Amino acid sequence: MPNTQLWLIRHGETAWNAERRFQGHTDIPLNPNGAQQAKKLAERLIHQHSQQAFAAIYSSDLSRARHTAEPTSLAIKLPMRLDARLRERHYGVLSTLTPEEMAVEHPETFRRWQRRDPAYVLPRGESLNQFNQRVMNALSTIAREHAGRSVIVMAHGGVLDCAYRAAHGMALSEPRKYTLHNASINRMRFAANQFHIERWGDITHLDAEAFDEQ
Repeated sequence: MPNTQLWLIRHGETAWNAERRFQGHTDIPLNPNGAQQAKKLAERLIHQHSQQAFAAIYSSDLSRARHTAEPTSLAIKLPMRLDARLRERHYGVLSTLTPEEMAVEHPETFRRWQRRDPAYVLPRGESLNQFNQRVMNALSTIAREHAGRSVIVMAHGGVLDCAYRAAHGMALSEPRKYTLHNASINRMRFAANQFHIERWGDITHLDAEAFDEQ
């Protein structure tokens, strides 16, 4: 099967990103800086499309991802294909809270979340294993459907994290030591049922460094 190139992108900044407040499935819009990031991202992707055309644009159905993809979608005349499997992890009772608030309101859940036990299901949320399985199923399906082509995938920090770990053979329990910047481009190649990273954390299209997922 020919290689597929995925341009995996994290959505632009939201007010909750700036506050370090966990969004999960909560549908929070882009803030003004995030909207500006989406425009700058579109300029970069429009230029790339003129050099080597993208075959499709996929996006999480949450508005922060959709609105980041929208300027590019309109400019290159490719409709967004919304896929709920590309959503951020469902943080359950930890959603809407900052880490400091989590430690006070749900101390035991917060401690278990910090331990990164892949099997632990967050109350009213999902485990790392469940999250990783739906994300990697989505990315693998997209890559196979567009074999030999380049595809834009607009998603979330946790989705990027799953993809990075898959490419490097990292356990879900290992701590993260790499960036997950807002509006960053992360190029990956899918070949022989394996993801490979070509370039990670590219924010050269932005004037300043984007907010990194905590």
